[in-house]
Amino acid sequence: HRCVPVGTTAMRTLESCSRPDGTLAPATGPTDIFLKPGDAVRATDALVTNFHLPGSSLFMLVCALIGTDVMQAAYSHAIASDYRFYSYGDACLLLP
Repeated sequence: HRCVPVGTTAMRTLESCSRPDGTLAPATGPTDIFLKPGDAVRATDALVTNFHLPGSSLFMLVCALIGTDVMQAAYSHAIASDYRFYSYGDACLLLP
């Protein structure tokens, strides 16, 4: 089954609950997970999210899933096409 969270908070939650083999374990409480390029993404197969500020922790999270080069190209396209950023910006489906 594919795991496609909607939003970075949902992705962080799922990744916090993922075992090394990618299966999910029940959990409660806060998480301190910080995903960045090069980190293993185990539970998430794709992500629906909006365009976040370049250089932000949320941009780092999507780069961990998709790759920095791909995300920089996507952001270049978004800027050239006048996409909206931040919380009420344009959404995208990220498929690694």
